[in-house]
Amino acid sequence: MHVVVLGAGVVGVSTAYQLLKDGHSVTILEREAEAAQFTSYANAGLVAPGHAYAWGSPAAPGMMLRSLYRGDQAIRFSPRFSMRQWRWSLAFLGQCTAERAAANTCIKARLCQYSQSMLDEVTGETGVEYDGRSGGLLYFYRSPERYSAASKKADLLREQGLEVRQLSRDEVIETDPGLETARHAVAGGLYTPSDSSGDARIFTRELAKACAGMGADIRYNTTVTGFVRKDGLLHSVETTSGPVAADAFVLCLGVYSPHLAEKLGIDLPIYPVKGYSVTVPAADLDTPPAIGGVDEENLLAYCPMGNRIRLTATAEIAGYSNSHKPSDFRVMLEKARELFGQKLGASGIEYWAGLRPMTPTGLPVVDRSPIDNLFINTGHGHMGWTMANGCARMTADLVAQKSLSHSNEGMRYGG
Repeated sequence: MHVVVLGAGVVGVSTAYQLLKDGHSVTILEREAEAAQFTSYANAGLVAPGHAYAWGSPAAPGMMLRSLYRGDQAIRFSPRFSMRQWRWSLAFLGQCTAERAAANTCIKARLCQYSQSMLDEVTGETGVEYDGRSGGLLYFYRSPERYSAASKKADLLREQGLEVRQLSRDEVIETDPGLETARHAVAGGLYTPSDSSGDARIFTRELAKACAGMGADIRYNTTVTGFVRKDGLLHSVETTSGPVAADAFVLCLGVYSPHLAEKLGIDLPIYPVKGYSVTVPAADLDTPPAIGGVDEENLLAYCPMGNRIRLTATAEIAGYSNSHKPSDFRVMLEKARELFGQKLGASGIEYWAGLRPMTPTGLPVVDRSPIDNLFINTGHGHMGWTMANGCARMTADLVAQKSLSHSNEGMRYGG
């Protein structure tokens, strides 16, 4: 079967790989000049089942409200004259109950663990290198009260089979001596030894090369503009380089998936949530962190990647612009320097902002669409790197009309 995959981010390329493994002929269409040039370009880098909590929680509405007059909130809401934004925001608020947050977190934790196992399988099969780092991840808290509450909350993840250890301040520093400069800010932490990290952009580009070696036809600088239907099925996609016909199509276009899907009468509950990252040389620090983690009370993630450190923060519900200026990163860098010292970024800082394709539940849509030969694999939000390889395998199962290797509960179209 000839399958066209729309999008060459980490989700699209991972999907193409699984389809190729199953023996399909695969074409990848990508509007950028390279793979992983948009949302997958400079994300947090954490492969983090231990951080699978749903963003839609009882705390989120308060953060959104405070963000209207304070610039230090982890979730920021910037109102727009956009029906799409308001529909999404109302649906998101509907997920911010304790009951819904727990249910979404449990599904998400199982998906993340499965997806991490698939990432390990793919790297074992291909030998792809991506500055990967095992050894777990640390999630630390600045106040004893927040640490105590988080330790109890982690039972949700433990019930899904994840090992989560409680660590004292001294045990956090012992686990990663690179946090010695942050000792003053650590009341305690949670450690998930099976979590890992790596550069999603390098992984995606190297896997794209592997896909090409398996026969994939990868067409960059090719924007999908529409569809041609015939006898109730999709016959081809229209692109800036001409039509491309196939037997089946997989939609992996992130934040732009809803715009294309609506041409077919398909309503996808996805809206961009903007995130900011900086990448700095590890050599600026006397003792850089050895493993990644999160300063939970600031939702500041840090991740060593080879000779670099990636820092990410903020979830901004503000539309489709990924523009940024150095002042947008001021609070993030202040918080990071409180942890790692004033030399962080002294020899250079690479700034970036990306748009996460977020659903109200925080779970992706992985399903067959109402059109029998169109499949959906999109909406992975802030954990696309963690979820990509599992969702890719599930999508390949859908295309092959096989029993799913992992349940798509909570990820079905329209439900």
